[in-house]
Amino acid sequence: MKRSLVISSLACLLAIPFVHGVHAQTKATAAEATAMVKKGVAFMKANGKDKGQAEISNKSGQFIDRDLYLVVYALDGTVRAHGANEKMIGKNLIDLKDVDGKEFVKERVELAKSKGTFWQDYKFTDPTTKKIAPKSMYCEKLDDAAVCGGIYK
Repeated sequence: MKRSLVISSLACLLAIPFVHGVHAQTKATAAEATAMVKKGVAFMKANGKDKGQAEISNKSGQFIDRDLYLVVYALDGTVRAHGANEKMIGKNLIDLKDVDGKEFVKERVELAKSKGTFWQDYKFTDPTTKKIAPKSMYCEKLDDAAVCGGIYK
């Protein structure tokens, strides 16, 4: 009896790193966000803005993976595509602030104009937990827009 208890306990201890690793994989990584944005930019270049924005906004499309989704902002702050919330499409969010008062859309547009490719930190609602969380967004300028995808920390 003691032997089976020891073996069961050992098996549980050995499984902890595996379970933790599986849990860690439920969130997208920075490398996955970068790759997703590059894939979205390539898709839009190959298929045009309209088809690209429609696919990015498609909740069962190729640009949504766990907590990772793409967003396309015009350089005036208007949402052109949104993988997590289609109600945002067409809205100008230039004055939107996060819970700390950071005007992250205004900053994002300015970074797109000045840098073209960048990471940006702010706080936003994680679609998988529905809680406000720190987020890092990777963006690439494409013509008159910024294509972005982010990770929750």
